[in-house]
Amino acid sequence: MSTSPASISPENSFLKSLKIGNVDIGFPVVQAALSGYSDWPMRVIARRLGAPYTICEVMLDHFLVNLKERKRTSHFLHISDEEHPVGGQLMGAEPEQFAAGAMKLVNAGFDIIDINFGCPVKKVLGRCRGGFHLSQPETALEIIRLTRDNVPSEIPVSVKMRRGIDDSQESRDNFFKIVDGAFEIGVDAITVHGRTVEQRYIGPSRWEFLKEVKQYIGDRVLLGSGDLFTAQDCLDMIQQTGVDGVTVARGAIGNPWIFNQTRALAAGKPLPDPPSLFEQKEVLLEHYRLAEELYGPDRVGQLMRKFGIKYAVLHPDFKGVRSAFVKVKNMDQWRAALNEFYAEDLPGCHPDGKMHKASGSGNS
Repeated sequence: MSTSPASISPENSFLKSLKIGNVDIGFPVVQAALSGYSDWPMRVIARRLGAPYTICEVMLDHFLVNLKERKRTSHFLHISDEEHPVGGQLMGAEPEQFAAGAMKLVNAGFDIIDINFGCPVKKVLGRCRGGFHLSQPETALEIIRLTRDNVPSEIPVSVKMRRGIDDSQESRDNFFKIVDGAFEIGVDAITVHGRTVEQRYIGPSRWEFLKEVKQYIGDRVLLGSGDLFTAQDCLDMIQQTGVDGVTVARGAIGNPWIFNQTRALAAGKPLPDPPSLFEQKEVLLEHYRLAEELYGPDRVGQLMRKFGIKYAVLHPDFKGVRSAFVKVKNMDQWRAALNEFYAEDLPGCHPDGKMHKASGSGNS
């Protein structure tokens, strides 16, 4: 599981090295925060397979403020040396509590603090968190201001947004008010998902809006998000919109190879073949081992089922593999599934990006 060199061919000269504040990211294709997924094992696997930067799954401010140092909850803030730089993403409703939660992430060792104003989940919106803040720019900017004031100046702060609550003029005005205010306060980068909060994951991500935003903010750092399911998608978004980098979300679940595949295309090489079944088996074993190290043998089996289902998409017998992984309770059963379905080194499959985009399901 080695990282490919970040060389860029002349025909891909639109790609530039990514930097957020004083943190050098390098290759401008990174792993997004993924609720329920981007824990330490997933982040480590992504780093080893070419992601230069990853972001932890979003955490609630009041949860962090009240978090005690207990073995059962230690996984939330677990970071290892090999994954730096790594971002900590935060979501909440009250500015003061939000800033206190951000400091918990700083003290845990996260290199960048990412503010979530993008989550479209109904229960999150109902509690005035996530994407809800796009409807109240004053509160959003107060959260950003207090967070930036409390977080040490050497720690960059970024913001994750959607293009608005909906497509009304008021929503558009609120979006640009937050963008302007965030950069004035001292935010180092903004990530924009090309769907509205109202859309959730239905319909296409509007990449032309990302282009408009990048032209509007000029040299300030903008990352794009939405409908990135293949290596070519990642390069296409950067080329078509001019964003400084992209954050891969659903497209990275079960396919961490997307990062090295994008690096290969950027270097002017052909798209690598999908990982063979032996290559997949190696990663599946390591992912389970890392998860067992973090969560313990009693909890890990059930937690890994959702990952197994996603990895199964790369197998020619998707349905059979999926059926085996949903029954896993421990490492022995995980190995048994691998020994049954990954015993022969057959070619793997590239995920169907069109299918993902049509389904409209997943995380942001």
